[in-house]
Amino acid sequence: MVFEGATFGILGAPLAFPRRLAVREVERRGGIVRRGLTRQTTHVLFGRRLLGRTDAEIEALYDAAAASGAELMSEAGFRRRLGALRKEQEAQLSRQSIIEQSRLDPRAFDLLVLFDAFEHSAEPFSFRDLILARKYASLLQSGAGWGAIARSVHLAGKVSSLTAVSLHAEDEDTIYRREGEHLAKLDGQRFFALEDAEDDADELFEFAEAAEHQGEFARAATLYSQYLSMEPADSVAAFNRANVLRKAGEAEEATHSYALAIKLDPKFVEAWFNLGSLWKDRGQTDLARQHLRRAIEIDPDYADPIYNLAALAFEQEDLAEARALWSRYVAMDPDSLWGKRAARGIFLIDMTLSAEGKIA
Repeated sequence: MVFEGATFGILGAPLAFPRRLAVREVERRGGIVRRGLTRQTTHVLFGRRLLGRTDAEIEALYDAAAASGAELMSEAGFRRRLGALRKEQEAQLSRQSIIEQSRLDPRAFDLLVLFDAFEHSAEPFSFRDLILARKYASLLQSGAGWGAIARSVHLAGKVSSLTAVSLHAEDEDTIYRREGEHLAKLDGQRFFALEDAEDDADELFEFAEAAEHQGEFARAATLYSQYLSMEPADSVAAFNRANVLRKAGEAEEATHSYALAIKLDPKFVEAWFNLGSLWKDRGQTDLARQHLRRAIEIDPDYADPIYNLAALAFEQEDLAEARALWSRYVAMDPDSLWGKRAARGIFLIDMTLSAEGKIA
């Protein structure tokens, strides 16, 4: 499988294989690997370590990834694409058929697929997948969450072995199997061993993200710095560090970190845009316009730098450029608050030019 031109975003560390293996294989086949989700992301790998987060946090990441239009992949799906995991046989059921026959909630089904709770990671699915879907639907009806199912099923070893097990949910968070008259927790999880250094790096990145999410920006910046000392080529970590530094009021240091993200990934369009916005905040309008223009060159459909560049042009009385850019923005986003502000800007420019006799 060739990944020429593809950009993989990894959400959560994989548990079935080392992350550096994913990086090596994708890059060997012509692709790029980055942490997280950016506008350039074409494929998103959901690592099972994400299951350490709350269901709501995972669902927010899932929604963002699905909305991006990128291809979503589980760990097993990724390994199958690489040819490192054999495809199961006797699969002929569609996603819709599985959902209709099992009455499993479609959103729960898609999330469980992303965390390899089925024998197959994509269509077509097997009869064993249908059996599992029925079991999962029953667990959901008993009050279990999809996340509890995803966290529990891999403890049994091979997921397909659960087709012969009676599963029960005693509470929202724990899945049990029945052994005679007794209930026992699922057991026997097996994964490839991870190297300690990589495991530490992944954990450090997650701690940094958590600190950022909690508004502890100075602490998050420190943690991202520590992570970068272990993974110095990670452009997303440099970008995240710049964001938290900016929120912490460390504008100059944030500027350097955005520049590092761009150096590591020259097509990192969000870094170009954020650095342009930061230069504007620092009063460096020429540098701001240069960076915003570069963001638009990389991604002509990225609306935010188009609006901001128009606003800068308007402030510098470059009305022709401001009008052209705002018109472009309105064509992309006519009904939002920003679209209406852009339309208002066009109206003001037309009034100004008319008063000056430059337009009829």
